[in-house]
Amino acid sequence: MEQALELRKEGKLKESNERLLSLVKEFPDDPQVNYQVAWSFDVLGLEEKAISFYEKAIKLGLDGEDLEGAILGLGSTYRTLGLYEKSSEVLIKGVQLFPENQALKAFFAMTLYNLNRHQEAMELLLKGLAMSSKDKNIQQYKRAIEFYADKLDDVWN
Repeated sequence: MEQALELRKEGKLKESNERLLSLVKEFPDDPQVNYQVAWSFDVLGLEEKAISFYEKAIKLGLDGEDLEGAILGLGSTYRTLGLYEKSSEVLIKGVQLFPENQALKAFFAMTLYNLNRHQEAMELLLKGLAMSSKDKNIQQYKRAIEFYADKLDDVWN
């Protein structure tokens, strides 16, 4: 596994993928190996091949940061393939499990956009921006951004 991950770091993505595929044949029920295979297909732009490995890694009990990464990867992969409802199901679970993960929220917002749920997408992004940005101007207007995030269609007369 270490060699495969080192190959990925070196940009030898195909070689890394090949090594991981041989590992998954040897250890088909290892959640970490399945996750790394999924990731290796994703970085090669072979999203369809990544799906079953992401799903299996999650089902086999992947946890912690790797579970966060697998959920984000699977949800994003579904979205890029136009499977917006599946993407939404996965990413909402991810946001519920890992509410502090702003990247999960950003990817969920993209899916909401694709589902024409623009208000929800904007609210999620604006609240995430207000919460996580270190920009002094964002922080200066943080309360206003958070207040208006779910009131974008409201008009005050």
